Amino acid sequence: MTRFKKFGLFAAPALALVALSGCATSFKADVARFQQLPAPAGQSYTIVADNPQLAGGLEFAHYADMVGQRLAQTGYVPASDPARADLIVRVAYDVDNGREKVRSTGFGGPWGGGFGGPWGGGFGGRWGRPWGYGFYDPWLFGGGGFNDVSSYTVYTSGLSMKIDRAADNLRLFEGKASAQSLSNKLTYLVPNLIDAMFTNFPGQNGEDVKITLPPEKKG
Repeated sequence: MTRFKKFGLFAAPALALVALSGCATSFKADVARFQQLPAPAGQSYTIVADNPQLAGGLEFAHYADMVGQRLAQTGYVPASDPARADLIVRVAYDVDNGREKVRSTGFGGPWGGGFGGPWGGGFGGRWGRPWGYGFYDPWLFGGGGFNDVSSYTVYTSGLSMKIDRAADNLRLFEGKASAQSLSNKLTYLVPNLIDAMFTNFPGQNGEDVKITLPPEKKG
């Protein structure tokens, strides 16, 4: 076996390890906010589920408490009597069933095709193909190098929050945070989407910003 061929056999696993190291990278959240909130001056709030299927559960209560903590940090206070709250905060969240993605790695052999796949081709659009680097792409081997196809499931998660003035039901805030990731765990997604929603809260009216969320901790 020539020195070139020997190196080719070892180069593929080594490069695969580099690619898989992207598993711990961040993913992006899109946040859109519309607001005419008055400056916080101790207004009281109560949090309710905007989706009836979420109401009354311990899971929703857990995430509602997270939202409440962020509102309190902003200057609002929880209502001692929900029926007399100044603000009604409506929260909903969800994650879809995922979509299977297939991508070419760009390797026809240990030296063929150049660096495509996770490093090549640029990043996808807002809701186009997912960001190339950082997804848990399984790299396949064959023919002394990389096959040119990998597949994975991409999930889209979302969090919505609306704030109404209780006295007249005037809408004061509408916000949506969405993200694509390889995780469908709400225990990971929802807290991060809440963080994205409250980054520079309440934001500018009509703004649409991208927020970087931390990677999922493995354990």
